[in-house]
Amino acid sequence: MANKVGKGPQVGMANKGPSYGMSRVVQDKIDKKYDAEVEELLVQWIVAQCGSGVGKPEAGKLGFQDWLKDGCVLSELINSLHKDNKPIKKIASSSMAFKQMEQISQFLTAAESFGVIKTDMFQTVDLWEGKDLAAVQRTLMSLGSVAVTKDDGNYHGDPNWFFKKAQENRREFTDDQLKAGKGVIGLQMGSNKGASQTGMSYGATRQIQ
Repeated sequence: MANKVGKGPQVGMANKGPSYGMSRVVQDKIDKKYDAEVEELLVQWIVAQCGSGVGKPEAGKLGFQDWLKDGCVLSELINSLHKDNKPIKKIASSSMAFKQMEQISQFLTAAESFGVIKTDMFQTVDLWEGKDLAAVQRTLMSLGSVAVTKDDGNYHGDPNWFFKKAQENRREFTDDQLKAGKGVIGLQMGSNKGASQTGMSYGATRQIQ
């Protein structure tokens, strides 16, 4: 894939008029959640994961959006996390909006199948229209965490870039063990309400807010 620095159609944010009133206030709050340090980490990981062929974006939120918005780099990323049976069979750069959004949607479907939970997923317009690039960062951080947690040899980069997610083994318990566990939880709730939630983890996404 050719280097994409500063290239690509500036569609979306560029041809939208200024926002006013409440919508401008809301957008400002969303924008403040975007983290330049997280951007740098994600770019470093994606290049390490996919190779130099994906190029590098210009620094800053708009450069990051432009780099990812046609969906090709994202598709290369999710495919690189699979040794066989790549989830996205066709990756093709296009200047047509619907093709770009279709490519992003394929990535989102594949990322969810890979293990990224729905609450960590961005919406296509969050990236393509630049509505919430912090959400895009959140999804990619979650994807990195899932990849590190799987530890299947397909992750490339520093494993310390992402937090390992807590792994659940609920299906390995027998019915008797589950019943016994409920009894213990009941006793805990009686003496210390909320104790049953100790140790639960919802991933590393809160770290970048």
